[in-house]
Amino acid sequence: MTVASCSLHILSPFRPYHKSSSSSRRDLSVPATSRRLALIQLGTAIPQTQLLGVGASTLLNSDVNTVENTSQTITLENALDWSRKDKRKMLHVVYRVGDLEKTIKFYTKCLGMKVLRQRNIPEERYANAFLGYGPEETNFVIELTYNYGVDKYDIGTGFGHFGIAVEDVAKTVDLVKAKGGKVTREPSPLEAFIEDPNGYTFELIERRGRISEPLCQVMLRVGDIDRSINFYQQAYGMKLLRKRDEPENKCTKATMGYGSEDESAVLELTYNYGITEYDKGNGYGQIAIGTDDVYKTAQVVKLFGGDIVLQPGPLPVINTKITACLDPDGWKSVFVDNIDFMKELE
Repeated sequence: MTVASCSLHILSPFRPYHKSSSSSRRDLSVPATSRRLALIQLGTAIPQTQLLGVGASTLLNSDVNTVENTSQTITLENALDWSRKDKRKMLHVVYRVGDLEKTIKFYTKCLGMKVLRQRNIPEERYANAFLGYGPEETNFVIELTYNYGVDKYDIGTGFGHFGIAVEDVAKTVDLVKAKGGKVTREPSPLEAFIEDPNGYTFELIERRGRISEPLCQVMLRVGDIDRSINFYQQAYGMKLLRKRDEPENKCTKATMGYGSEDESAVLELTYNYGITEYDKGNGYGQIAIGTDDVYKTAQVVKLFGGDIVLQPGPLPVINTKITACLDPDGWKSVFVDNIDFMKELE
């Protein structure tokens, strides 16, 4: 079924992503050639303990409240205050693609992105690329992961789209068409929808003269909009920027973020009337978010009902402190220590 403009994907059966334990490590290996945030590549369908090795498995089995180096115990009284004061921003979004070079060509030629970094790890049979409209220190970017021999992924029914702010929607659509891209919805008049070579949808949003962050949005579908709003406000410290009901499209949308829509990337949560569950597929991974303290952040997330799937602490070898968690709908986010993240970019 198609759910008006809020949905954009035809609902299809979930097809799990099964790989052997050796190939499952591809998205999270820590290659000797690069001291980078290997865990940020963590996919939604791969067991953590198969990916992380002994050191990280220890983190997985530890309790948030007993992890060493926790600055102070977070209580309900000070949790909200901490979340609001923490210096958080959306760093990048991670997902898998079946043809890395074809995807890079589409993003650069049709969407005007730049390749920020690439790496190929043949011994682990994976490669990835970071693309965006500015340096990772200041911009929200995309991290693409290609696993050797896997040319297609199930995007699922829960992922919605990525948003790109452009100066002229009609001209961008014409360019996409000229390059052989797929337009799934024509301009009407200040927005349009296109599809990349992997089937991921991009919304083109016209914002003439006011584009600070072109890669401006990630849309995910949720089963209870008020529950999600409360969780992202309390556990993740995001602000509710907008909430609008669209009865003509049978959906309600909430825009959440750490800054205004014109200045930073935001998360758009969409509830389609009567639909409470979606399958996640095996393509979309997660959003990475910067934080001043992963230990406090994990405690707050746990206090407000989040599921901690990777306890806070330093990653083996690279020592970058992170924690990973799930929201009430099972969408994954990885919180990364701000100072460690900047060191990793040096």
